[in-house]
Amino acid sequence: MGEKKKKIVKTIKIDVDKCNGCRACEMICSAFHAQPKYSSNNPARSRIRVIHDPLRDVYVPVYAGEYAKAECMGRDKYVIDGKEYDECAFCRASCPSRDIFKEPDSGLPLKCDMCEDDPRQETPLCVQWCLNDALIYEEREEEIEEEVKQEDMEIGLESMIDKYGLDKIMESVARISLSKKA
Repeated sequence: MGEKKKKIVKTIKIDVDKCNGCRACEMICSAFHAQPKYSSNNPARSRIRVIHDPLRDVYVPVYAGEYAKAECMGRDKYVIDGKEYDECAFCRASCPSRDIFKEPDSGLPLKCDMCEDDPRQETPLCVQWCLNDALIYEEREEEIEEEVKQEDMEIGLESMIDKYGLDKIMESVARISLSKKA
């Protein structure tokens, strides 16, 4: 059994009733995460997406969560205010069943990092840029059991191995390491 530890949990609460679909959150997120920072704007690289249902005229901001290696079994439907929604619309995972929350060039999973940077942002930029206050940043303290988590680099490597195969990745690493030594 692991030891109990206090942890600050950072979340973005979403008030769907206030979202007007302006997509300012997508724009600032993709610009912040561009290389170099603010050099380009591509919403496909954004860690937050505004899902729009034109028939019901509803906008739902969803920010990227954990990478899921396999498709989930959940294809449930939810009825909210008499309107039916597919569970995938609210899902935060980058998974094999859809292209959302994947880097468009490499296919690597994207995950919201709450715009943690040096210097640290007071709140994530999507929250700062939300014109209607539909995104609300919250922090709470939770007691968690200490566990060893897989590092982000390993998740990215596993995703690349799944896509290109271990042999190709090993060849690339060997080629890169030789060029770095030269």
